[in-house]
Amino acid sequence: MKAIAYQQFGTTEVLQMLEQPKPAITSDQVLVKIKAFSINPMDWKIRKGEMKLMSGSRFPKNTGADFAGIIEKTGSSATGHSVGDKVFGVVKNLMKEGASAEYVAVPASLIWKKPEALSFAQAASLPVVGTAAVTAVEKMGKVNPESRILINGATGGFGMILLQLLKQRGAHITAVTSTKGAEYAKKWEAAEVIDYTKGHMLSQKNTYDIVVDLSGKMGYTTAKKMMKPKSIFINPTPQPVEIPLALLANLFTSKKHIVLLSNSESRYTEVLLDAVSKGLDIVINTVFPFTQFREAYQYAEQGGYVGKVVMEISDNA
Repeated sequence: MKAIAYQQFGTTEVLQMLEQPKPAITSDQVLVKIKAFSINPMDWKIRKGEMKLMSGSRFPKNTGADFAGIIEKTGSSATGHSVGDKVFGVVKNLMKEGASAEYVAVPASLIWKKPEALSFAQAASLPVVGTAAVTAVEKMGKVNPESRILINGATGGFGMILLQLLKQRGAHITAVTSTKGAEYAKKWEAAEVIDYTKGHMLSQKNTYDIVVDLSGKMGYTTAKKMMKPKSIFINPTPQPVEIPLALLANLFTSKKHIVLLSNSESRYTEVLLDAVSKGLDIVINTVFPFTQFREAYQYAEQGGYVGKVVMEISDNA
């Protein structure tokens, strides 16, 4: 089968289309013929060597974590799924495995039936950012109409899901986004929208119960200026050194720095599927064919777009 992989850390130039063996499955796994997989920031953080302490340095490495496709084979103990089912899911170890291939073998517990309302591209966009968004909401504790929440980077893949989940809970949201993203933030019912190309969020002189930095550019030091005396800052893109430092600093301040680490679990996916049934809007910014993998990753890494970037695999890839 064809797969996107790389033999060394580096830019998109190290990405290659390789021939790899079609994966064999164990008794608890299913073999999925992939129709689409999404691109996430973790993909290039691993590829650039920023996560090598966790990913290791053994090559080749595949890229991609979440996907959607059709089950081609099931293991003897992989119950609840059948050959021909349309599903979406995520690889077990984001640091060691990859979904950027024509086939993937995954535990049956990490796939779910694709809602009919979603395309393969939309379903492939859910697991990683969706799980992170549900985890973020969980970390926030009780959220209600009195909750004042600022989301910096509110219309990217993660922000798109988070904003809508919070609105389903009635939160008062200030969305920081680009000019292109402003119309989507309004569509998703953000109470206030700040176009970062026209003004800085600090100029608003407002304070918040929760500040979420999805851009990775704000930082806790800046966030503290906008936080209420008892509040939290959620950081889903920490530098490795920030994890222990945040734990230590939280002992001495009521403005808590929460490093967000998430794992795909069925309970999180059930929340997402419920949100989909209530009209969760999943915007696909651009779909690239499998053969244009370098262009796809180059585009995704530039950022500044609304929604998700996805690659699709045709039957004659």
